[in-house]
Amino acid sequence: MSIHHSLRNPPLSAKIGIVIFLFFIFCAVFAPLIAPYGEAESVGKTWIGPSAEFWLGTDNIGRDMLSRIIYGARMTLGVAAACTLLSFLIGVTMGLLAAVAGKTVDQVLSRFIDLMLSIPILVFALMILSMLGSSLLTLVITIGVLDSFRVFRLARSIAVNIVVTEFVEVARLRGEGLWWIMRREVLPNALPPMIAEFGLRFCFNFLFVAGLSFLGLGIQPPFADWGGMVRENGRSIAFGIPAPLWPALAIALTTISVNMIVDWILSINARPSGASAEM
Repeated sequence: MSIHHSLRNPPLSAKIGIVIFLFFIFCAVFAPLIAPYGEAESVGKTWIGPSAEFWLGTDNIGRDMLSRIIYGARMTLGVAAACTLLSFLIGVTMGLLAAVAGKTVDQVLSRFIDLMLSIPILVFALMILSMLGSSLLTLVITIGVLDSFRVFRLARSIAVNIVVTEFVEVARLRGEGLWWIMRREVLPNALPPMIAEFGLRFCFNFLFVAGLSFLGLGIQPPFADWGGMVRENGRSIAFGIPAPLWPALAIALTTISVNMIVDWILSINARPSGASAEM
């Protein structure tokens, strides 16, 4: 069975994960068209329970929970994706550079990354966001840069094993430049595990953004955000109103769906080379 056949025929768990994740992507893209009400529109009394008019009830200031969750998909997933893309752009570039450029560059970058990783990422993020504010740009740059340190470690460890291969040595003997070797020789061969890592880092950043919003330092009102919605409506549990459970369920479903997809990708990459040949 080939890798291409495996990609065309994912297991049931991966299919479920793909369907759930695509559903939230659909909500994020078409939120203005499918949401019953506006993102910040107050349409009823505070903490109304689920009804025919408000399928998931209303929140702490009378906004429709269903509409907020639909708009929240756009903001929460979008910010997490932007953070992950930035972290991979920085981390992969630095990791490949450390592996290809030589021992001195490798030691300088590796020791700097070790220093940065010695500081707990949550504490680091809270310090930066407390000083600089929680604008979307600051949030994306902060999380993207902090997460790039972990991406660096994986990218470097993969690239170190690739740069000692014969085809890289041949490229060096041909006189190819540093960036050419990184882009044309090392990166394509490092892609399979990095793609799986991208899914894992996206999941981490998604939860991290939701966690920061729950602490009040993430995505700020009036934007809808699932972590912030849990914080805003947490007190309703005492009255038997399930308002905070809906965004918490959305966070859980997204996390589970991404992990299902990543597990499928990892299972394909973990197969021995002989398993990828056509049977």
